[in-house]
Amino acid sequence: MDASTREAAHRVASDAELIAWVDEQDNLLGSLVRSDLRQRGLIGRCTFIFLFNSAGELCVHRRTLSKAMYPGFWDTAAGGMVAAHESYAESAARELEEELGVSGVELTAHDHFYFEDGDSRLWCTSFSAVWDGPLRIQPEEVMEARFLPLATVLQEAEQKPYCPDAQEGLRRYLALRR
Repeated sequence: MDASTREAAHRVASDAELIAWVDEQDNLLGSLVRSDLRQRGLIGRCTFIFLFNSAGELCVHRRTLSKAMYPGFWDTAAGGMVAAHESYAESAARELEEELGVSGVELTAHDHFYFEDGDSRLWCTSFSAVWDGPLRIQPEEVMEARFLPLATVLQEAEQKPYCPDAQEGLRRYLALRR
């Protein structure tokens, strides 16, 4: 199976996942298939994990072209939709391992906020972690990943397409650190 076929199959499976459906105050209403939630303009839950190395560089990755949201965009966070049966922290640990192959790290929770942009309506929780080991990217979701100085990431985000939801999470994370 070639890469584009694997990515397309992964997209179909991803769109069929049951994810947490919540109201405007982040109260759980039930679960819906991801594609239904998006098409109906309903609110889901999402996690962002800002992965740093011990030198303080941030891991950024480029999303595959088969992604439903922001295909081919650069992303400052691992993460994704919270499954129907998961907490935010469980989702963050799962997403970090799935996308970047990182597990067994301490996740620190930072912020809980609402984000809305076009087709995306999300309650988000951001986390951070430190990792100096190898990255093992999931080829169906991530084309490439690298650690960059934070100043470089912020400069690149003004010139290249970066995911706006994770950028909002990063902006809020940096504001909390001041």
